[in-house]
Amino acid sequence: MLAQEIIRTKRDGHALSDAQIQQFVLGLVDGSWSEGQIAALGMAVFLRGMGPKECISLTQAMMHSGRVMHWTDMGGPVLDKHSSGGVGDKVSLMLAPMVAACGGYVPMISGRGLGHTGGTCDKLESIPGYNTAPTNTEFDCVVRSVGCAVIGQTADLAPADKRFYATRDVTATVESIPLITASILSKKLAAGLHGLVMDVKCGNGAFAESLVMAQDLAHSIVGVAEGAGLKTTALITDMNQVLGSCVGNALEVGEAIRYLAGANNLCNRDARQHEIVLALGAEMLILGGIAKDADAARLQLLSALNSGAAAEHFARMVAALGGPCDLMEKPGFYLASAPVVTPVPAPQSGRICALQTRAVGMAVVELGGGRAKEGDVLDLRVGLTQVLPLGATVLAGDPLAFVHAADSASALRCIAQFQAACSIAEDPGAWRATPCLIERISQSDYGP
Repeated sequence: MLAQEIIRTKRDGHALSDAQIQQFVLGLVDGSWSEGQIAALGMAVFLRGMGPKECISLTQAMMHSGRVMHWTDMGGPVLDKHSSGGVGDKVSLMLAPMVAACGGYVPMISGRGLGHTGGTCDKLESIPGYNTAPTNTEFDCVVRSVGCAVIGQTADLAPADKRFYATRDVTATVESIPLITASILSKKLAAGLHGLVMDVKCGNGAFAESLVMAQDLAHSIVGVAEGAGLKTTALITDMNQVLGSCVGNALEVGEAIRYLAGANNLCNRDARQHEIVLALGAEMLILGGIAKDADAARLQLLSALNSGAAAEHFARMVAALGGPCDLMEKPGFYLASAPVVTPVPAPQSGRICALQTRAVGMAVVELGGGRAKEGDVLDLRVGLTQVLPLGATVLAGDPLAFVHAADSASALRCIAQFQAACSIAEDPGAWRATPCLIERISQSDYGP
């Protein structure tokens, strides 16, 4: 079956057969498809789309292109959560130990930062000694003994997707909903999950800026997951402002630790972030059969938080993967800090009514906290803290946030970028609160 004939089929707007898709995925793995042919098919799909059957077939073929995990003899359900990416999104760091403390098992394989969005794997590498690339045996052992392990992507899970994505990334075909769907789900299916919750970010700091695009992506993922046999629910959540109050690798780990620290630190739990963590965690517990409904699930998650059980699971995970045993007690000792910390002064008095969140993410990238190109070495210390939420009122000169930078020159650039990204209105009525949870899509929406 010639590659050019498969490309021609999609170019002309026809559906690809299972055999054609399997041939394409084989070509991705064995190298028989050139980069030009991969790019051509990617562009044909980008322009012509894919039907649900094609997307399911591509997802399953890429899933079986490498190792598929099998979690046998577990004491509870194997669950995971995936985010489409945002600014300040450190939810995975809180959620994995919380769900583990409730009886779930969370083998979370995380990604690195992409564009203006941070990556969970990069954040964890700010913890001294933490091994984001354990052996398969070590990963299995930590998940079974601790209940959760958050690591980086492995080369043997869905290798076809890795090659396809690398080509899409340089040929302007990333923004294809069928290809995004297949990319995410092929890896999650290969991880052997019993249930998946998808956090689809929506807003000016997200891949899906419009609600329509977020809905399309959420429905695609939930529908294809159902066709592939994976129980999945999606929540569309707001990304028109920073999630929590910190952006930057070590700084976000510090915020996650403060969140998990227990009942005595309730003031350290940002309200919007807390609501999203509980909502996603509740969906995970329901999918896993640990809780019968959202109210029961939230009670279990709050109990895990306030009793210190979630913090204990996080500490055990860190230690089991090579990090310090006392990170929870002494985060400031282990997490590196930037030499320059300076406020971002409000240029005028009023109410913060809008934030260009993507611009804030890019400002952190320019500080060194993200990659401008593949292979860049990150400065894990840099970022922003005490970022004020939308709706906050300020006087001229009040800090909108604090910049953590390697030097004064980069700090000054970040101050100017943040001020430009932040809109302050003199009229207090110029801003209206919007919900952080926008919509829920479940497989029950597709009928029996």
